[in-house]
Amino acid sequence: MKSARNAVLCCLLALCPFAIFGCGKKADENKPLGEVKAEAEKMDKNQLRTMAMVYKDAITAKKGEVEKIAAKLKDIPVTEMLGKEAQGLKADIDNLNKSISALKERFEVYYQRLKAEGGDLSGLQV
Repeated sequence: MKSARNAVLCCLLALCPFAIFGCGKKADENKPLGEVKAEAEKMDKNQLRTMAMVYKDAITAKKGEVEKIAAKLKDIPVTEMLGKEAQGLKADIDNLNKSISALKERFEVYYQRLKAEGGDLSGLQV
C-alpha cells in the first residue's frame, strides 16, 4: 500500500512541471504561412486571440531588442561607423527586422481570421 502511494506521488511530481509551465505556444517565424493559415482555420476565437497575443508579444520583444542595439549604435563615434562593432550591430538590427517582418506576417493570419470571426481585437494592435 505504501509503495503504491509512493509510486503515485512520484508520477505526480514528475508531471508537475508540465502542469505549471504547460506546453506553451511559441511564435515561430519559420513556420510556413500555409501551415499557419491551415491551423488558423481550425481554431476558435479564443485560440486565435491567444496565438495573436503570442505573436504580438514576440514582435514587441524583438522591437525592444532593436531599440537596445540602436542605442548602442548611437554611442559609437561617427568615425568608427564602418568598424567591425558598428557593422555587427547593424547586421543584428537587420536580422531582427527580418524576424519581426516574418512574425508580423504570421500575426496577421491570426488577427485577420479573428477579425473575420468577430472576435475581440482589443489589445492586439502591433
